[in-house]
Amino acid sequence: MTSSPHRASARAHPNIAFIKYWGNTDNRLRLPANGSISMNLDSLCTETTVSWDDTLVVDTLVLNGELQTGQPLERITEHLDVIRQLASIQARAQVISDSNFPIGAGIASSAAAFAALSLAATRAAGLELSEREMSALARLGSGSASRSIPGGFVQWYNGQTHEDSYAESIASTDHWHLVDVLAIVEPGHKRVVSSQGHQSAHTSDLQAARIAGASERIALCRRAILERDFPAFARVVEHDSNLMHAVMMTSQPPLFYWAPLSLTVMESIREWRENGLRVCYTLDAGPNVHCICIGEDADQVRSLLMTLSNTIEIRQSGPGGPAMVIIDPAQVKD
Repeated sequence: MTSSPHRASARAHPNIAFIKYWGNTDNRLRLPANGSISMNLDSLCTETTVSWDDTLVVDTLVLNGELQTGQPLERITEHLDVIRQLASIQARAQVISDSNFPIGAGIASSAAAFAALSLAATRAAGLELSEREMSALARLGSGSASRSIPGGFVQWYNGQTHEDSYAESIASTDHWHLVDVLAIVEPGHKRVVSSQGHQSAHTSDLQAARIAGASERIALCRRAILERDFPAFARVVEHDSNLMHAVMMTSQPPLFYWAPLSLTVMESIREWRENGLRVCYTLDAGPNVHCICIGEDADQVRSLLMTLSNTIEIRQSGPGGPAMVIIDPAQVKD
């Protein structure tokens, strides 16, 4: 590689898991204890530019306009080391990443970040990986990033090795007009990051039971999506979310991600559904509530959320596409 930068940019969407990933069988490879199902979120995205440059002494990371040090940079460098080995290069990288949604708040920011990073860094290094290979690579940076590589509705297989733990689309973005009306009740950084929670999941007495029933819930959720069966979808999605948070609350030390307003939103959604509104809830590792609804009911869900509290910030997304290169090295003039 010459002394001039080799640069590429990529965009990826966060995803919301309908059947959750929580806990690993291998923390180093981030092999999940069970498979999962998710939907990419079209209006939320991370854009990342990676420039490989032999003149750099260390990797650098600028996140939403701020130069990063410490743990965020270390995590990026660790992932770049994997890509350096794949590409047989020694160069360090400048990474510039921007997201249009709160990061570290339980909205799968690391999923979008590592999906975009993996795609941009490999393309800038001259690597052409298949979607399956890219999904497995992104998983090494953040488990749920594997699901942000394919588009639409996605299933991630837990697998037994690095190569067979990957995600693929099970339905396209236009298969079912579901909308995630995201109620952001607390936009700040959560106190315990997901990667720490995954490592303590096994300390909960409930984790083994959650994993044992995961295959059945995946089958139910997949069938509900393919058949566009919202009542069946709502039942399994809420049940799976509650199971994951029950594991979190009974881990050692316990993790309580719900805020008082989270519970208010969840209880209201169940009441609204009883009154005929097609909406259900799910929460990732954070207090913010993803209100999943049929597209034509989204405006009513949004209006009702606004009546619960004037502090709720609302974002709305339909099914999002795959991670994609937005600036290719072939287009960049050295």
